Amino acid sequence: MQFDQLKRREFITLIGGGAAWPLVARAKQPDHVKRVGVLMGALEKTPETQARLAAFRQGLEKLGWAEGRNIHIEYRFALGDSQIQALTKELVALQPDVVLAHGPFAAAALHRETRTIPVVFASIGDPIGFGLIASLARPGGNFTGMTTYEASIGGKWLAMLKEIAPSVRRAAVMGNRRTTNYDYYLHSIEAAAKSLAIELVPTLVENAADIERAIGSFARVSDGGLIVLPDPTTTANSASIISQTAQHRVPTVYPIRFFVANGGLMSYGNDRIEELRQAAAYVDRILKGEEPADLPVQAPTKFELAVNLKTARALGLSMPPALLATADEVIE
Repeated sequence: MQFDQLKRREFITLIGGGAAWPLVARAKQPDHVKRVGVLMGALEKTPETQARLAAFRQGLEKLGWAEGRNIHIEYRFALGDSQIQALTKELVALQPDVVLAHGPFAAAALHRETRTIPVVFASIGDPIGFGLIASLARPGGNFTGMTTYEASIGGKWLAMLKEIAPSVRRAAVMGNRRTTNYDYYLHSIEAAAKSLAIELVPTLVENAADIERAIGSFARVSDGGLIVLPDPTTTANSASIISQTAQHRVPTVYPIRFFVANGGLMSYGNDRIEELRQAAAYVDRILKGEEPADLPVQAPTKFELAVNLKTARALGLSMPPALLATADEVIE
């Protein structure tokens, strides 16, 4: 009986001091498993999404983080703004050590939900305009990350469309305002359109049916070309866009290389796979104790130009030699 009472007193003492014990244990345990959240404003099963996530995990592994050993990753995927907000609440409730936010609406949802959990964003063109940070050099809060493009790239896309298809007099600008910062790119495209004497046709889409109708309608008048904006909606429906533009013979400029690898005409943009590796480096630094407010937002340093000669020939286009000479990848 005395032994049982002693054990009971020891147990009660252990429980009484338990509130402080886990904190001490975590402080002394260098291999404590960290929790990383990943909120993707994209569909999970697309090859592009999986390629980006693989690059993110590879980046973490190179820095010493391995799932199942010292890190646990919680993934959430959604395209719609309402879906993202619900998943954000779910993710924040888990109290991760840091979250990777892929895409503007994922980042915006996290910004509405938390001002304390560190967030590293990627695939965002205008983080200041979205209200995520105070400045690129000094983000100032719990957000930092990687930008994709400056707004001026929109004018570059239009100029390249005119260069590869000189007969173009009208240009559709395709994107979904719910899943990308449409106006951020449109303003610079409008400015370039004036100097190039091109009529712009804003083309808002939300799904594959919208895309098919929009391209079919636009192609009824000749001398048209298309600019596809960086957007989870256009990425998820890339096969439909490539098929429809080929069927209706619409010259098209894309923001990401994988469109061209799958049959699109031409792309110009940053390396999205490398962007996720860079994001992994910022996640690593935060997990090791740095604050996002002190980590300047990183801009892409390299842009890729890819062209598909087979698609150009099918559209009856001659690729300008100067454009071919500067291409990073030419698909025959």
